[in-house]
Amino acid sequence: MPYTQTKWSLAPLYPGYGSPELQNAFDLIEEQVTAFEGARGKLTPDISSEQFMQILRASEETERVANKLYSFAGLSFTADTQDQTAQTLQSRAQQFLAGMENRTLFFRLWWKGLDEVNAKRLMDASGDYRYYLEALRLFKPHTLTEPEEKVVNTKNVTGSTALINLYDSITNRYTFKLQVDGKTKEMTEGELYSFRYLPDPKMRAKSYQEQFRVFGGDGVILGQMYQTRLRDWHNENIEMRKFGSPIAARNLMNDIPDEAVDALLNTARKNVSIFQRYFKLKAKHAGMKKLRRYDIYAPIARSKKTYKFDAAADMVLDSFAAFDPKVADLAKRVFDENRLDSEIRKGKRGGAFCWSVLPELTPWVLINYQGTAREVATLAHELGHAIHSMLAAHHNTFSFQSSLPLAETASTFGEMMLIDKMLSEEKDESVRRDILFKQMDDAYATIMRQSYFALFEKQAHEMVQKNASVDELCAAYLDNLKEQFGDSIDLSDEFKWEWVCIPHIYHTPFYVYAYSFGQLLVLSLYQQFKAEGESFKPKYLKILSAGGSEAPAKILAEAGIDIRSAKFWQGGFDVLEKLVGELEKLPAAASLKLKVKAKKALKTKSAGKKGKPQK
Repeated sequence: MPYTQTKWSLAPLYPGYGSPELQNAFDLIEEQVTAFEGARGKLTPDISSEQFMQILRASEETERVANKLYSFAGLSFTADTQDQTAQTLQSRAQQFLAGMENRTLFFRLWWKGLDEVNAKRLMDASGDYRYYLEALRLFKPHTLTEPEEKVVNTKNVTGSTALINLYDSITNRYTFKLQVDGKTKEMTEGELYSFRYLPDPKMRAKSYQEQFRVFGGDGVILGQMYQTRLRDWHNENIEMRKFGSPIAARNLMNDIPDEAVDALLNTARKNVSIFQRYFKLKAKHAGMKKLRRYDIYAPIARSKKTYKFDAAADMVLDSFAAFDPKVADLAKRVFDENRLDSEIRKGKRGGAFCWSVLPELTPWVLINYQGTAREVATLAHELGHAIHSMLAAHHNTFSFQSSLPLAETASTFGEMMLIDKMLSEEKDESVRRDILFKQMDDAYATIMRQSYFALFEKQAHEMVQKNASVDELCAAYLDNLKEQFGDSIDLSDEFKWEWVCIPHIYHTPFYVYAYSFGQLLVLSLYQQFKAEGESFKPKYLKILSAGGSEAPAKILAEAGIDIRSAKFWQGGFDVLEKLVGELEKLPAAASLKLKVKAKKALKTKSAGKKGKPQK
């Protein structure tokens, strides 16, 4: 049966907005929390391990229902951010669950404050819950009193959480207009993005210019929202919780040592010349004297090859099956159980994600599929996330999901398996060359771009505390781009608004280094796979099946990886430098001939409709 583009079904969570099952979820959580509050008096240092585990499992049961409720509301909202019923449900769920969290807060606070001897005694008897309990205690130095924690939870609902929802509603409402084949076409942001990967340099430039025209029109407002988000982050995490720096709060949430993140970002900064070399090389192959910032994702051959959704699904599943049939079977569940929303439509959130709800439930995946090779890779990426979650389904609700940095492992590895398959099967040399260059494009987008986003975030947090204006943040972002690119590209002024277009820095401050972490980690793992073959697979699958049941550093140490070591991170950049060296050996003349030939053909077919490539 062929795969078709569809909207997902949320019926496995709840039948609909007005269903009795949805209302019953609110009632059930209320009942469970009321019962749980009765455990407060039992929480003494000498509590038996049996009693403690009963309380912990009761907490998990409430977490399970809460996850379903929150996920139904959140997934409904992302499917249509303009749907007022979805907006209302999400706000109601967030408010309700914050109240429930406040009522059960006493348990986590008691646990964090418990003496080391009794904590160890209870953790030793907790089985698969051990790391969850261990990770909670890491936050002990940053935990407030119970009344203070309740105030933080309550203010978040109408504060930072509401601000993020508002940002999503505003930016997902935007429509964009482009002149395409002589006609003005109205489109979503996802459709607009597709033009920056096309051979026509004029359309690439227009795609960016239109995005920044629309976002820049609200740039001061969106910038003020970001300033408020950062002030809120500082007030809670620096002033109240006493973290040493804004990024340190995220590092602890990820359970990644500060020195590991510093090593990653410092190593990225030291290796920026690799991508500068690459962009100069790409300009030669693209027949341009110098790339503009509009051109960094341009194809080096004028291939307009696209992939029907059914063919894309088969390609991805086949590439997974070549690695391990079990992995492909897991990915197939996402299609078979209608957990994939791949349509393009107004109001739907742009981009792509995978949302895991409970260990035993197949995750939900959102993409905006338009047929390009990049979107085939996105499909592989998000299905990789789903596979990661399903391989860890034997863990409990608290620990089946991996931390953010490790969460990018299966997704990025999945993309690399797909690229191998595409290269092995593609006969057209120009398309093969384009695929090789896309690998470096994607490495830039995943490693260096995200690292510099994180570096900008660090700077922006400092600047906002010194009352920097939105214009000053724009200037800092342009300086950030100038450091990234050096003299390898021409940078236009409107890119000063790019940062307000990045939802991650609003939603989850410092999330972005997880992409750099994951890509560099996978470069190392993939080299091992190529060297070891079959013997590598059990080790890799063990990393994925660990989910979030151990600290990332411990999971990776078992695979011989030291994330605190700059040498480890440098190894990933060494792989990229080698790839650039190999690309530099390719003759640019072939690409130039292809370009000239295609250019003549375009002039013959549609004179005046296409812009002249900038030399």
